[in-house]
Amino acid sequence: MPITSDDELREVLDVDTIAVVGCSTTPGKAAHDIPKYMLDHGYEIVPVNPFADEVFGREAYDSLADVPDDIDLVDVFRPSEEVPGIVDACLERDDAGIIWMQLGIRDDEAAARAEEAGKRVVQDKCLKVEHQRLL
Repeated sequence: MPITSDDELREVLDVDTIAVVGCSTTPGKAAHDIPKYMLDHGYEIVPVNPFADEVFGREAYDSLADVPDDIDLVDVFRPSEEVPGIVDACLERDDAGIIWMQLGIRDDEAAARAEEAGKRVVQDKCLKVEHQRLL
């Protein structure tokens, strides 16, 4: 079952490094402003965007597979139909223990696959909203 309780969400938010799949270079877009908020609150942000060289002065990677550093949480800012492929990329990594799908993004089948493989999953919730509410 995807994570829904406040206690579990607090645990999930107690991470250091967040890879943001679909991180945007455009201020005003949620996929830019939410990672920026998390960066401003002490999280290490790793942008994943094949169309950007850098975001927030940090190198942007074309895919999760290209990220050389350890990732704690993968924050997904891509349409729901892209979630299965993103989950596959997470499953290929030994790290990336948490997959967080932003508000409006969910794929129950991909989430179940991720959980069966030992990943923790949050669906259809905003990282910033939950951070502000719980921490």
